[in-house]
Amino acid sequence: MPTHSVRDLRPTTASRLPSPARGRSYLALAAIVGAQLMLLLDATVVNVALPGIGVHLGFSPTGMSWVLNVYTLAFGGLLLLGSRVGDLIGRRTALVWGVSAFTLASVAGGVANDSTTLLIARALQGAAAALAAPSTLALIATSFTEGAERNRALSVFSAISGAGSAIGLTVGGMLTDWGSWRWVFFINIPVGLAIVLLAPRHITETARHRGGRFDIAGAVTGTLGMAGLVYAFIRVGESSWGDPRALTFFALAVALLFAFFLNEVRVERPLVVLRLFRNRNRALAYGVMLLVPAGMFGVFYFSTQYMQNHLHFSPLRTGFAFLPLAGPLFVAARLAPRALARFGAKRVAALGGALNIAGTLWITRLSASDGYARGILASLVLIGVGVGFTMMPLNTFILAGVEPKDAGSASGLLQTMQQIGGSLGLSVLVTVFGTVSRHSHSEPFIHGATAAFTMAAVFTGAAWLLVLALKQPPRPTLR
Repeated sequence: MPTHSVRDLRPTTASRLPSPARGRSYLALAAIVGAQLMLLLDATVVNVALPGIGVHLGFSPTGMSWVLNVYTLAFGGLLLLGSRVGDLIGRRTALVWGVSAFTLASVAGGVANDSTTLLIARALQGAAAALAAPSTLALIATSFTEGAERNRALSVFSAISGAGSAIGLTVGGMLTDWGSWRWVFFINIPVGLAIVLLAPRHITETARHRGGRFDIAGAVTGTLGMAGLVYAFIRVGESSWGDPRALTFFALAVALLFAFFLNEVRVERPLVVLRLFRNRNRALAYGVMLLVPAGMFGVFYFSTQYMQNHLHFSPLRTGFAFLPLAGPLFVAARLAPRALARFGAKRVAALGGALNIAGTLWITRLSASDGYARGILASLVLIGVGVGFTMMPLNTFILAGVEPKDAGSASGLLQTMQQIGGSLGLSVLVTVFGTVSRHSHSEPFIHGATAAFTMAAVFTGAAWLLVLALKQPPRPTLR
């Protein structure tokens, strides 16, 4: 068993490369972050299109959340299995196959004429994303030297990853307003084709690790357990906490997740590599990655409905209304490496977490008489800057000291936490919204939404406490 770490994989840095090789590294990074953007964007690009999808395909107000959740559940639930497949066939191959399948599933979603077909297409998109996504961060870990070179690549990756969800809202508004909701799926076709053409030419294939079996039992119990938990929460939001079906699915979810844990402890090649949690900082950072999307997805979901249903914004105007989040987030993520070098990863992440809490608390004050500028704008700016300064430092905590054999697992687990956190968090917030709005005699949406925003603030507050518990690592230097 080799004992070298990720830092021992030393591709030549861009500063030492002749121009053609440097151009190749830029194109490799472009293919990697392009794939990441497409996969993350699809978790939110349909948000602005949801009202139109709901009317056309017959979804209920709470049932519309399944258009988001079925994607993130399949994505998050199968990510770790996708990481294992990447180990077997090579991470570049996994990226190309996953993006190809994702593009075909997008075509199916775009031509869907009923809710069942759309949900199946979304599940297939999520499964394809689970094959491609673990290779993105893993390819950065194995293609760029640990230190300043990797930090620069990570800053671009983090900026795209963090802004991807917000960019999805803007792009979704443009496509829905200029065309129809179907174009939020069709847009993936040219992007997917470009990545499939670029990746084989500019990304070096990683070693294939033969041997061992896939943890199918872990994938099945983990994914079904999380799906059951999400379904139970959404069912409560539609009915009540005493609903027999909801209670049955809660019990089933607990049993499946317990079976998943037992399986991961005993199986030879588990989906969750438990030794990754032996590092205290990495374990805490994974917790933050679970909680931040849990609050952020809810802000997106309910803000979109507020703007379209209460402020009567068009899809295009709604999409552009999220630019004050996407722009500051991207800028903050690009500034994060320099801030990290000067102040340290923990301080930068703590500042980001505090701003994220402030933004989420701001929107809990939303009222029916508030307009966009008074009720939402400041919240979006604060959340954008906060998340931008949080994600890149957390990526460094998670990747620091990871051995090459665990790079795919560490990357897959990071993204699993983000997707599962977003899906589970949204289902909890939908439950809070449904419970409060049912008992509100005036302005039920506003009361339900502000209660959901308050729960989102609890998630972001818990994430900030975990950041404060991190131990400050040595500061990197910029070259």
